[in-house]
Amino acid sequence: MSDQEKRIALFVTCVVDQILPEVGVDTVKVLRRAGCAVDFPPEQTCCGQPFFNSGFQEEARRLARRTIDAFADQDIVVLPSGSCTTMIRQEYPHLLENEPKYYYRALRLAKKTFELSEFLAKEAKWPAATAVPTPQPEPITYHDSCHMCRLLGLKNEPRHTLQAAGYAIQEMTEPDRCCGFGGLFSVRMPEVSNAMTAEKLRQAQATQAAALVTADPGCLMQMRGLTDGRQPIEHIATMLERATR
Repeated sequence: MSDQEKRIALFVTCVVDQILPEVGVDTVKVLRRAGCAVDFPPEQTCCGQPFFNSGFQEEARRLARRTIDAFADQDIVVLPSGSCTTMIRQEYPHLLENEPKYYYRALRLAKKTFELSEFLAKEAKWPAATAVPTPQPEPITYHDSCHMCRLLGLKNEPRHTLQAAGYAIQEMTEPDRCCGFGGLFSVRMPEVSNAMTAEKLRQAQATQAAALVTADPGCLMQMRGLTDGRQPIEHIATMLERATR
């Protein structure tokens, strides 16, 4: 590692680990092209969000403590997921507010944790030196996930990184309309969830963009599950990796 490289730790998330491993690989490639040395603490597991959203608070606390321990020695933690970043940054301190030992460690972890495009836009050397795509890639459209957009306030950062990699963005009528996933919402109310997803896909296809892009693996999984295949649906890490080869 050169003196100029920034060392970061990748929290890959359980959805990426188990269902979308290619997103994890693309994330590592993009981070390396942005001048980072990437560590992967093997002790990491799920962030606990499924337990938290289901009302199993003690089980969520157990995974929060485990995550805090796993990343305690890291200076910067990056996730390819706005939703899991929200869990760590905003919910861990609430979950552990009655445990002084972990409460202050939760605050420290929250402060050094970033969603991928947020990290690239605010902390890293982006675009990478190789980010001069020729020919220019086709326009894409971007879906704002609820957690990342409304709870973290990250709307400009993913667009900035995509545009810096050469992509033009064709906006949907409602880019921040929920995709219908919502974790257990899609399981408990599938008819409503699927109707919301159908409207999101209709709006995306109306843009005639070459691909629908999102920064959240949960949204990606939901939309891919109901697409007719006419418009590819990709994670932002994959699109950035393609444009900077």
